[in-house]
Amino acid sequence: MAIEIQQLAPGGSLKRFLAFGKKVNAGDPAYIAPLSLEVSDRLSPKANPFFEHGEAVIFLALRGGEVVGRCTASIDREHLRIHRDDTGFFGFFDTIDDVAVARALADAAEAWLRERGMKRMRGPYSLNINEEMGCLVDGFEHPPVLMMPHGTRYQAALFEAIGFEKAMDVYAWYYKVEPPPPRAQRAWDQIAAMPEVRFRSVRRSEMRKELDAILDIFNDAWSENWGFVPATPKEVEKMATDMGMLIDEDIAFLAEIDGKPVAVCIALPNVNEAARDLGGELFPFGIFKLLYRLKVKKPKSARLLILGIKRELRGVKQYGALSTAMYAELARRGIAAGYEWAELGWTLEVNQPINLGIRAMRGKQYKTYRVFERAITPRNA
Repeated sequence: MAIEIQQLAPGGSLKRFLAFGKKVNAGDPAYIAPLSLEVSDRLSPKANPFFEHGEAVIFLALRGGEVVGRCTASIDREHLRIHRDDTGFFGFFDTIDDVAVARALADAAEAWLRERGMKRMRGPYSLNINEEMGCLVDGFEHPPVLMMPHGTRYQAALFEAIGFEKAMDVYAWYYKVEPPPPRAQRAWDQIAAMPEVRFRSVRRSEMRKELDAILDIFNDAWSENWGFVPATPKEVEKMATDMGMLIDEDIAFLAEIDGKPVAVCIALPNVNEAARDLGGELFPFGIFKLLYRLKVKKPKSARLLILGIKRELRGVKQYGALSTAMYAELARRGIAAGYEWAELGWTLEVNQPINLGIRAMRGKQYKTYRVFERAITPRNA
């Protein structure tokens, strides 16, 4: 049968879009459905500040009236302002195992991006690099953690079959919460002995102010990374609200020198652990289960979302042990709070110092996500 492509505007009904994401992964025991409310918010111009500097469209692929694939296409004007590379994105890309369906969806996304002057398409990003990114290519047996994607085992091969090539791999790391290695403990002892340095918990009660410090460090430390785009003020406001509901002050902290924040470690409880059996739905009773599991029972796993140090400290011998001491501080806090394991990441495959540091802390690379891209064919080619 012929493949029909339907185009939907963000902010409308996502019933079939959400249902297909669950359907295509239904046979995977590791799959955890993302919360439908959260996905709907991300694809709503009223709820997601991304739409203040970006635009997006939703596509469904149908065959015989049945949904057989879905994806989005998006443009981030902040990315274009910084990188000036005429690159647009595609994301939320899920299909049945069928090259024709994958090609039809990718071609629809390409046409939409071409109309807006783009010369390259990259993804999967949903909707930009600061949200979920990458196609899982290794580690399918492990459930996805908070704010990380999952996917089918055949999706990467479909991308390759329709002309996409690897742009970058990113890694996720498994870390068993345990006492730090001797080298890390020595680094912690060295830093802890400095009177001007202190580790302090991020305060939920002052989350908006705290986030200014966190993002100041993040934007500085990550500014040279591949594809980096800083958060806008409105995105910061939303992060403050979202993070304020999730953050565990026991495992999120800042490092200060003479009272000035210079390094940050943000680890969040793994909501996916608490939501595994909810099927992505909070109503009518899922929300009560989720709140109980997050606030009373509490997850035993977490995700290390951000760990970074301001560039001005790089090469400063006096504080050379600070990065390693941060890992040790996180381990100490995780043990005290009762966590058993954490996912660290993602990290870029090309960021060898960070990856070596994680390995030195006994982290194990247990998942690989791949970002693909292909050139957009000019209209008259």
